[in-house]
Amino acid sequence: MEKQKTTINDFLKKKQEGRKITMLTAYDYPFAQIMDEAGIDAILVGDSLAMVVQGLENTLPVTMDEMVYHTKMVSRAAKSAMVIGDMPYLSYQVSIEDAVRNAGRFIKEAGAQAVKIEGGRETAEKIEAMTKAEIPVMAHIGLTPQAVHRMGGYKIQGKTEEAAKRLMEDAKILQDAGAFSLLLEAIPAKLAEQITKKLSIPTIGIGAGVHCDGQVLVLHDVIGLFERFTPKFVKRYADLKKDALKAVKQYREEVEKGVFPGKEHSF
Repeated sequence: MEKQKTTINDFLKKKQEGRKITMLTAYDYPFAQIMDEAGIDAILVGDSLAMVVQGLENTLPVTMDEMVYHTKMVSRAAKSAMVIGDMPYLSYQVSIEDAVRNAGRFIKEAGAQAVKIEGGRETAEKIEAMTKAEIPVMAHIGLTPQAVHRMGGYKIQGKTEEAAKRLMEDAKILQDAGAFSLLLEAIPAKLAEQITKKLSIPTIGIGAGVHCDGQVLVLHDVIGLFERFTPKFVKRYADLKKDALKAVKQYREEVEKGVFPGKEHSF
């Protein structure tokens, strides 16, 4: 039986029924296939690929073309998981026209079902325009990595009463603009819980406590392939780097000693 594709209605239904939404990032066909088989609800092709795949310092340099390229690979593998393309820096900030055109590329060229956009009330008009163009949008507030320079680093957001109030207002504005869900990054768990209760759309947390309607993490953090830094909110479920390193060393040694290829690998 053909697997059913996860839709934005499924997101909403899960929130209404109190069932958690599961989401991870992926950037290529093999890992997206694994996630799809594992029953993950949604795959975010994150601009985090700049750091975990391209080896860059932050998410700012990754381009729209690169994001489309990686999203295409993920879309080919995802039979049931919803694929969400992450709008990179300067693909939506300049104008509403830019925002809709670039968001449309994720749907039209890359086979995604939705896009994600960082920022609070200042992105509301763009979300509205994208939604009118039939593009589902996941909004993203709290720690927004594309604003790393303005924020002065990767810091917890919404800690003061005033900041918390602003995030709460932003959440409501983005919901009203048409966002189908809201990603909350690196904010106090209590605030995330309040936002989740106040909204009718689902919240997805990353470093925002257990009371969000779902959770997302960066795949390479989860499986032990990214070591430069580990945020407090990450749980590592495997150490693939250790296993891969062991395999590659063993291969090197066997080739050097003339052990590989053996008779069984030769014609």
